Amino acid sequence: MRRHGHAWLRAHASTHQQRRAVDGIVACRTAALGAHRSLYSCGHEVTAYNSCRNRNCGRCLQGRSFEWVEQKQQDLIPVPYFHVVFTLPPALVDVPLVARPGLYEALFRAAAQTLLQFGRDRLKGGQLGFLAVLHTWGQTLTHHPHIHFVVPGGAFDVDQKAWVPTKRRFLFPVRAMSKVFRGKMLHELRRRGLEGVADHELQRRLDDAAGVKWVVYAKPPFGGPQQVLRYLARYSHKIAIGDHRIVDVDDDTVAFRYKDYADGNATKVMRLDAGVFVGRFLQHVLPRHFTRLRSFGFLANTKKQERLTAIRAALRVTNPTRPTSTRAPCGCPRCGVGQLIMRLKLAPFTLLPLDTS
Repeated sequence: MRRHGHAWLRAHASTHQQRRAVDGIVACRTAALGAHRSLYSCGHEVTAYNSCRNRNCGRCLQGRSFEWVEQKQQDLIPVPYFHVVFTLPPALVDVPLVARPGLYEALFRAAAQTLLQFGRDRLKGGQLGFLAVLHTWGQTLTHHPHIHFVVPGGAFDVDQKAWVPTKRRFLFPVRAMSKVFRGKMLHELRRRGLEGVADHELQRRLDDAAGVKWVVYAKPPFGGPQQVLRYLARYSHKIAIGDHRIVDVDDDTVAFRYKDYADGNATKVMRLDAGVFVGRFLQHVLPRHFTRLRSFGFLANTKKQERLTAIRAALRVTNPTRPTSTRAPCGCPRCGVGQLIMRLKLAPFTLLPLDTS
């Protein structure tokens, strides 16, 4: 980003959030954002540069991921969990950047309503509760919007205060879900439209999408709640590509690893022009305040704790205790004995960018 990010911004129309993402990633943990110096009683000093805290920065998201998973650990119940993925057909993927927030909102609504309907119809009118994570990218950073759902294997009967379980190895038939999802998604798009897409163009896209099969994929259930937590820690605060996948950067190109699903998940290396790579990455920067982590059903914020308490009572398990803080005490990181006596703030100063063209 320091070599090529600002050059791409000058050459292309960009959003405010894309510009903030580039500025944040470039300055993250450098003197440009300032620092703080910790002094310990043993005489040791530690200077740490401040983070940008931009949600498109992979380094900053790691800490947030652990905090979020600790919170969600309180929502787990001792039942099998399923991983369900809803994807869109090609006719609805290649839409202008301005239309994508509306597309994502429709995708969230249609997919969640599909799961909730199957819970009511097949689990005696019960209410499902699940977490959803939106990913907008494919392995090569192309636009590939899809939602990952983590779904407990059962529904809560609010009237009877009873838990209605699914089959242990089976949630719902994916072919039936894909047909219902297709109908709901097409209805949502007809109702709300898409910004930047003319009515006749949208109708053509909807007609093309209605004539193909849609893919809803249900993976085998997780082994237990701890596997669910590991999955959430890996997927919840993920960005389009992490540093570990980038294998080479020069003045003109970027090379990165990807999985080719059409070739048996073989790991390959793709080399792109640096400007193309930056453009592909920045297309996944979401608008401000857009929520890509959402909860539905009995896990929605309204009455969540009340419902979880009733579900655990029906399952005859106790509510989990709040975890004690795992943060290390303010002791010296080198000797472990010295105590923190002072923390000083260091003012930021401007870094010269590598890209001086």
